[in-house]
Amino acid sequence: MGSLRDLENNGEFRVEELENKNDEEIIIKNKKNTQSFRILRELLVNLQQVILGTKLCLLLPAIPLAILAQYYQFARPWIFAFSLLGLAPLAERVSFLTEQIAHFTGPTVGGLLNATCGNATEMIIGLFALYQRKIHVLKYSLLGSILSNLLLVLGSSLFCGGLANIKKEQRFDRKQADVNSLLLLLGLLCHMLPLMYRLALGPSINTNNNVTTSILGLSRVSSICMLIAYGGYLFFQLRTHRQLFEAPDEEDDEEDKVSEDAEAVIGFWSSFAWLIGMTVTIALLSEYVVGTIEAASDSWGISVSFISLILLPIVGNAAEHAGSIIFALKNKLDISLGVALGSASQISMFVVPLCVIVGWIIGVDMDLDFSLLETGSVAFSIILVAFTLQDGTSHYMKGVILCLAYCAIAACFFFHKIPINIDNNPSGSLTA
Repeated sequence: MGSLRDLENNGEFRVEELENKNDEEIIIKNKKNTQSFRILRELLVNLQQVILGTKLCLLLPAIPLAILAQYYQFARPWIFAFSLLGLAPLAERVSFLTEQIAHFTGPTVGGLLNATCGNATEMIIGLFALYQRKIHVLKYSLLGSILSNLLLVLGSSLFCGGLANIKKEQRFDRKQADVNSLLLLLGLLCHMLPLMYRLALGPSINTNNNVTTSILGLSRVSSICMLIAYGGYLFFQLRTHRQLFEAPDEEDDEEDKVSEDAEAVIGFWSSFAWLIGMTVTIALLSEYVVGTIEAASDSWGISVSFISLILLPIVGNAAEHAGSIIFALKNKLDISLGVALGSASQISMFVVPLCVIVGWIIGVDMDLDFSLLETGSVAFSIILVAFTLQDGTSHYMKGVILCLAYCAIAACFFFHKIPINIDNNPSGSLTA
């Protein structure tokens, strides 16, 4: 009898053990299913936020079209057009992803990341042009980015903000604008020194290699000074005088609550992975743009100077343009000024000298001699912006003036179809 009871107990124990194992397997399967559903849900959220989270997503099909056009060797102007259209949403999404990462890294690292990635499109296009020794495309695109931010982005922001707040007097803190104006003037000085040096010596620049070498050396020394100044500016902005660059408190408490409660919509590693993918795609399309710009110029009958100085910067500054206008419509001019002037200062004081130093490293003679027409356009643009912002107030007429100035400069380079003399100018200065 005892043995029978023992067998029954053992049988019941084994049944319970099997039931427990089955329950554990079911629980494990449920956990795996839950994890798979969670991963799928996060992926769908990422796709919705990153791909469909902007109205420029309508231009995203241009990216695979550009790749297919390059693979099947379509006409080069088509490759240029598709690549140019594809760069616009990518530039905007890079700005969005850096903002998402800034939620996790804090304001200091986030500010540095925004400073680095804010002009990623222009920087990548510039480096590809430098690598392919298309110095004229590089110089025109960088100068065009400065002009676009100073005149078009800032001008349209002041115009739209003035119309939206036509019954209010729009005011902003001049301290931030003064710091950026000083940086731009320092950059202008460093750009003008090689030009003035060449003009002071006369036409001997075309035959005297020693003069060319001197201009190249002067440009490299000036570039080092500009990089040091920009590094000091970042330390000034992010550490010692951060309060100067922070937006003042708004009277509307609801807007303050919305800005304070804003949280990241995707995770850190998701944002980082998307940022790497977007940057690689920008690099690919930038290579297509630089490699086909001359063919597009010949096919469309538009000068390389106009395409590089006007079209490329408008695409690269799409994110800054949209963001600056939105903040101006909300009567937040300090943020709009920070976007437009900060981007122009970054191109002038960081990207341009960085290209000079990188060219020095890889053996490409890139200097700061941007010729008289281009340097004069930048100089008068900086002076015009300085006068526009001198009183700390704004209205739509100031925006009209800046936008019309940009249109006048664009018209100038539209008719500037004289071939660029590169063969007789080893330093790559833009002389006709």
